[in-house]
Amino acid sequence: MEFLSLTRGRGIGANSYLLDLDGTRVVLDAGMHPREEGSASLPEFSRIGDGQVEAIFVSHSHLDHIGALPLAMRKFPHAPVYMTEGTAELGAAMLHNSVNVMTAKREELGISDYPFFTHRELDLLERVWECRALERPFTVGGMTCRFHDAGHIMGSVGLHLEIPGHSVFYTGDVNFEDQSVSRSAAFPRDHIDTLVLEATRGAVERPSGFSRQGEIERLGEWIRRVLGRGGSVLIPVFAVGKTQEILVSLHGLRQRGRIPSCPVFIGGLSTKMTSIVDRFADRVPRQESGLRILDAMDLQVTSRRRGGELRYSAGCVYALSSGMMSENTVSNRFALQFLDNPLNAVLFVGYTDPESPAGLIRRACQGDLLRLDPREEPVALQCDVETFDFSGHATREDLVLFAREVEPSKILLVHGDDDAVEWLRTTLMRELPQAEVWAPEPGESVSLG
Repeated sequence: MEFLSLTRGRGIGANSYLLDLDGTRVVLDAGMHPREEGSASLPEFSRIGDGQVEAIFVSHSHLDHIGALPLAMRKFPHAPVYMTEGTAELGAAMLHNSVNVMTAKREELGISDYPFFTHRELDLLERVWECRALERPFTVGGMTCRFHDAGHIMGSVGLHLEIPGHSVFYTGDVNFEDQSVSRSAAFPRDHIDTLVLEATRGAVERPSGFSRQGEIERLGEWIRRVLGRGGSVLIPVFAVGKTQEILVSLHGLRQRGRIPSCPVFIGGLSTKMTSIVDRFADRVPRQESGLRILDAMDLQVTSRRRGGELRYSAGCVYALSSGMMSENTVSNRFALQFLDNPLNAVLFVGYTDPESPAGLIRRACQGDLLRLDPREEPVALQCDVETFDFSGHATREDLVLFAREVEPSKILLVHGDDDAVEWLRTTLMRELPQAEVWAPEPGESVSLG
């Protein structure tokens, strides 16, 4: 029995792992690295060799977990692909959008391998995805499998795999706290032999007295202040998960009279993803079951196909993707006409890679000239910048608590930068001295016993 990391590098990126339980080999996720281009963005499926793979499991629809799925399916055409219905709907839209992005980058960056797959191929692959419900067992080879709600985004799951004498739990991306849309994870607390644990927030110490509702109120205070002085607010958001969480938070603030009624703009891929989430309003575990976000908020939807670039207006909230403000996204282009106005504010609500345009803004000082796109002139940062904690990932304390409850014999730390992994490794070794704690290197195989 072994676990093999298929990632090309340490840290958060192209998540993919091979698990072999007494000869039944399965792939856990098949992601594409959001900060790399070409083949460097992909897992190294070649490490698996030409042997049989019994199945591919997808934990959720973010591209760093599903972006390379068509390539994994091409390499292992007979392996069924399992996910939830919500992940299938969101994931299909994400992958079709990825084709469009790669096609554009083929021309812009000269990457001849792009796109790695086509819309036509995706249409065919989607037909053979197999959706499974939460908590209901199914079998793959000699394994019994169950999905459990991970509380990260709609459709996200942790995966429980069991053979006689050994059990494995893969958390995927997990959140053990309620969010504005998603409920907290519903993971089993029975003993697990091997725990594959995400480490995203291992380096983040949460302030004393923090609460998510308090953070929502603080967001409302900033919006009131900026709108009151005649400015506007830009909130860069990821299309799946963060967009919907922020919109529902704004809806609650508006209902309670905490922010004034004002135009709220969304743009990029966020609109399509929110419409999919709305279709599942009565069908998945969530807060405010039945709330359809697009109907409830009367949003202003932006699209380049409807008349060109979004133009700035005072007195508005702009919740625009992408959350990293990557080049040629709506939030990046809009920032070029937004940052130099001292009445405005950029409010960050999620993770930003330090090397991304969003990371550049967060590190900058007032008056700095920022080049957000190499094809554009730099813009001076004159507006306010503030950061909020609306993470969809579990706190490091909750990760340790979960590990203590399931008492694993072996813990494998994945999906975390070096400092995050190191904090969890040392803490878990202290808290669970009976457990072996591993942080597998790319390509490293770990025996499970």
